[in-house]
Amino acid sequence: MDNRSKARTPIGHRLRQLRKTKNLSQGDIESKTGLLRCYISRVENGHTVPSLETLQRFAHGLGVSLYEIFYRENEARAKRGSPKHPARERGPRADVEAFLRRFQELSPRLSPQDQEALLTLAKKLAGRKTEAR
Repeated sequence: MDNRSKARTPIGHRLRQLRKTKNLSQGDIESKTGLLRCYISRVENGHTVPSLETLQRFAHGLGVSLYEIFYRENEARAKRGSPKHPARERGPRADVEAFLRRFQELSPRLSPQDQEALLTLAKKLAGRKTEAR
């Protein structure tokens, strides 16, 4: 595998992985998000770190929740052997609690850059909730 086919940052690699899993081209993401194809390529190859708003656009274009960009449920589920969506059976609060537990388990394995990105994301989301009240 040459350097061009391997993403240089975990977030870029994850975005490329999600896009390919959904059989979407960079052009498809361009049409769904309004982001330029060359920008999408720069993010996937680790030359650019997207902002929170841009990650939200990627999530929308990929048809996933924002947290799924940072969290690989299948890998974590396989390691702990839990059912696919146990928290959804108990309601939205349990879903949030289950996500936070999963995040706590996985956060030590994140790179410092991804930890910083998640912290920034959490701060912005917390600020938005406060502003909406």
